[in-house]
Amino acid sequence: MSLAAAFLDYGSLDMNDLDFSSLRACFSELQLYASTAPEQVVERLTNVEVVISNKVVIDAQTIQQLPQLKLILISATGTNNVDLEAATAQGVVVCNCQGYGTASVAQHTLTLMLVLATSLLHYDSAVRQGRWQQSSQFCFLDYPIMELSGKTLGIVGYGELGQEVARLAQAFGMQIRIANIPNRPKHAHGLELSELLPQVDFLSLHCPLTENTRNLINANAFDMMKPSAFLINCARGGIVHESDLLDALKHGKIAGAATDVLSVEPPKDGNVLLDADLPNLIITPHAAWGSVQSRQRMVEQLAENAQGFITGQIVRQVNS
Repeated sequence: MSLAAAFLDYGSLDMNDLDFSSLRACFSELQLYASTAPEQVVERLTNVEVVISNKVVIDAQTIQQLPQLKLILISATGTNNVDLEAATAQGVVVCNCQGYGTASVAQHTLTLMLVLATSLLHYDSAVRQGRWQQSSQFCFLDYPIMELSGKTLGIVGYGELGQEVARLAQAFGMQIRIANIPNRPKHAHGLELSELLPQVDFLSLHCPLTENTRNLINANAFDMMKPSAFLINCARGGIVHESDLLDALKHGKIAGAATDVLSVEPPKDGNVLLDADLPNLIITPHAAWGSVQSRQRMVEQLAENAQGFITGQIVRQVNS
């Protein structure tokens, strides 16, 4: 089967450090576009049977204008940028990527926990400002340092990623508690949030953003947490009510937070968390998934998905 393909936003994946040879081998032609504006989508897909997209929207109107389209490959796990019903109605197969970033996101999660526990950024700043150099002692211990050993980690979302975070945390001697998500199947050892939140020293989020989890961590949740507890969010920004988090950090309801995600990304119009410039908040730019190994695994999964379609052994299909 000879197929031509176009990757509409490969710039979201490749920092000139990836090998696309396995993906190129699947197609008679592969056009790579660093980014694609909405008005360019149909034009760029007119002569291809396969579209690859990370965040570029492939909606019903677009699909209907592309009768030759056979396959949509999503270079992500989330499928919200593709109209799955419209694709199914037109006989277009849609496949996504799964589990490619587990090691990278889990590592980033533990990194954020360690940075908060050790006041690492405060110490780095103090040294750069010359404060250690002015100390009367050999050491400089102006900021609290917490050992992870013996502390309790609550995990919201105990899938592949949550389990990997738990495994790494246990290597530091942490105790693990698993949260039951409202209106979702309960874990055999899971606790309701009202029971779990007062116990945790760290709360780490690894669930998808759905109507069940939108603003799940809000003022009520912060009121139940210890004032010494920390929040880690490497999931989705909308799971945390950002204004409530701002209030909790300002008024000492929790000790600190670290988030890799915000409700709108990139935050071109600002964000209440960014604008506040809080000393007990760390924000990273949705980079937890972005190790070179993680991104290369995504390329390989895209190739596997394409090859599976060609051979009739479809993998990771998300529509029916």
